[in-house]
This record gives sequence, structure tokens and C-alpha cells, in this order.
Amino acid sequence: MADSVTKKTSFVEKIGIPKALFWAFVGQLLFMVGDGVEAGYLDTFMLHTGHPQSFVNELFTCYGITVMLAAWFAGPLSDLMGPKKVMWIGLILWAVLEVGFLIFGLTPNNSTWILTFYTLRGFAYPLFAYGFLVWIAAATPSTMLGAAAGWFWFSFSAGLPTLGSQFARFAIPAIGEINTFWCSLGLVVIGGLLALLFTHEPTGTQRLLPADVSPKKAFLGSISIIWREPKTLIAGIVRTVDTSSEYAFLAIMPGFFVDHLGFTLGQWLNLLSLIFLSNIIVNLISGMVADKIGYRFVVAVFGGIGGFVTIPLFYYIPLWYPGNFAAAAAVGILYGASIAAFVPLSGLMPQICPREKAAALSILGLGAGASTWVGPAIVSLCELIFGTGMAYVIWTFAVIYLITAGLTMTLRISPEARRYIQQQEEQNN
Repeated sequence: MADSVTKKTSFVEKIGIPKALFWAFVGQLLFMVGDGVEAGYLDTFMLHTGHPQSFVNELFTCYGITVMLAAWFAGPLSDLMGPKKVMWIGLILWAVLEVGFLIFGLTPNNSTWILTFYTLRGFAYPLFAYGFLVWIAAATPSTMLGAAAGWFWFSFSAGLPTLGSQFARFAIPAIGEINTFWCSLGLVVIGGLLALLFTHEPTGTQRLLPADVSPKKAFLGSISIIWREPKTLIAGIVRTVDTSSEYAFLAIMPGFFVDHLGFTLGQWLNLLSLIFLSNIIVNLISGMVADKIGYRFVVAVFGGIGGFVTIPLFYYIPLWYPGNFAAAAAVGILYGASIAAFVPLSGLMPQICPREKAAALSILGLGAGASTWVGPAIVSLCELIFGTGMAYVIWTFAVIYLITAGLTMTLRISPEARRYIQQQEEQNN
């Protein structure tokens, strides 16, 4: 019996999941599935219930701002309170604000309350998710950080938007749109409780900063780290670039494929699903590979240079082979993989700043949130400078990704940081 338990435990660790955090990974997956249920239909639901496009744009803009702020807050809060408490706050906020969103906002179709509760709910999921990322960084041996980060982003993006949207696809015809929103609440609560009640790893329950560090110093430190340790600023820029093209392409590519190339809407949605599937799988693989061949190498070569190559291909191959779905799907899959190759940044940053892991990760969170508006802003800037030609947008993004390859190669772990990591792991063992 003991042998079978040992084998099971060793398998979990062999695939890169710290065994003490196993149920937290499972719980986060369910939490993010629940959070992603609305991703595929909230905008159309709002339009179909009489709200103008301008209101929908305002709603998602306000939500994006609070998501970005909360992604940053998660770092210093985890330092001060312990990551597990921050995750509890995120779960409770999500549940309470979702109830308000549904009862006072969506059901009576009240615009003021819809905007209020949805905007405030943007603070919730980043506290849960990025609090967990800090917990992973604090409790995982450095030799497993890349794989653990890969599993984090796997569980994150598998839920939001992939499995969440698929859940909505089947639930809406069966129980209706409002009831599907209520199901999302149930999934979030179940996932959150599973993660928090079944995970007993002690590091996440403790304050990560010394007792003499004040909250003011912790929050200022999570910003001042970008000039005290400039590598965090570079990493934040690289992380912003990572998914910036994704958010830009979600806005401009549907029209390109459907209106210009003649693909059906169904074909475009299938293509988008393949891109996200590739992204999810490589999220996991890139972290594992980075543990073996190096974090910077994976991000710079497969992410930066990969993006420089695959972004133009994603545009030109469908033009060169009109109507060929297989060709478009092949380059779409490669594009999705290149975006996922930036995942090892989440394993690299805690090693560059091992004394301030949460602060360093908060800059990555800030970059992730910023990418939601930086991508569309680059599109607008290109149109302002070059006009409406889409090729200019494509090559602008390609060059930016190539620049990130060079920036990534500057993200070296100092000898002092390596010594500190070694000392900490020797003490833990």
C-alpha cells in the first residue's frame, strides 16, 4: 500500500506539480472554468437585452482596469497576509459581487448596477489566481518552478476562456442564459473551496515579508522594484507584449478572415479554438522544457523569435492559400504555441528576485493586465500613422516580438541570487 502511494506521489511531482499544492491546481482549474463561462456570450447577451455597443465597450474597459490593478495588488497583499488569505478574499469577493451582479444587475437589466458590480468583480479573480501564483513561487523548489508555472497557466487558460465557453455552449440551450450565469457562480465556489480547504501547505498561510515591513513599504516596494531591480521592468514589458497581439487579433482578425478571406464564422471559431488549444498545451510543455534547457532560451527563441515568424505567417498563409482551412489552422496553431512560450517568465522572475518574489510577480501581473489594452492601442496607433492597411499592424507586432527576444536575454540570474536560492532550499531540506 505504501509503495502505491509513493508511486502516485512521485508521478505528480514528476510531471511538475508540487504534491502539497495538487488540490489547489485542481481547484483553480474549476474556479477559472466558472470565471470563463461568461467569456463567450456576455457581450452578445448585453446587446440582445438592449444595451448599445458603447455601453458594452465601457463595461469591458472598466472591468479590464480593475483586473489590471488587482493583478498588481495580489503581490504585496500576498507578502503581507500570506497567499492563502488573498485567495480567500478573491473567492469571497467573486461570490458576493456575482450575486449582486445577477440579482440587481442582469436580471432586472439595470445598467448602473451591471456596470458597478461587474467593474468591482474585476478585483476578484486576479486576487485568487495571482495569489496562487505567489504561493507556487514561495513553496516550489527552483528546479520545478518552470513546470509549476506551466501548470498554473495551463489551469488558468484551460478554464478562461476555453472550458468555460464550452460549458456555456452546452448549458445555454438546456437551462437558459441567466441560469448559466448562476452555474458559473457554483463552479467558482466549488473550485475555490476545493483549492483552499484541501490544500494544507504551510508556506501559503504565512506572511512572506519580515514582520517589521509596513504595508506602505510593501506596496511601494512592489512598484519601486522596477528601478531597484530593472530586470523586473524588462520582464514586465516582455509579459505585456506576450498576449498583446492576442487581444489585438481578437478585435481585427474575425473581420479579416470572414469578410476579406471568405471564411465562415464557424470556420473562424474553429480556428480560434485550435489556437487556444495549442496555447493551453504549450503553456504546460514550455514550462517543463524551460526547466531542462533554460528559461531565457525558451522565452527568447520560441516566444520572441517564434512570434516574429508566426505572426506574419498567420496573416500571409491564408492570403496565399485562400479558403484553405488546414493551412490557416497550421499557422494558427504555431502562433498559439509561440504566445505560450512566454510562460517560463513566471518561473524566471522569482529566481531573479528571490528575496521579493511576490513583488517581482506583481509586475508580471501588471504586464498581463496591461496587454488587454496595449494590443488594441498598437492597432489604433498603426492606423493613425500608416492608415488602415493590416500588413502594417502585422509587421509592427512582428518587430516588437523580435525586440522582446533581445530583452529576454538580459534577464540573467545573478550569482548572489543563485546563492540565496541555494541557501533557502538547503534550509528547507
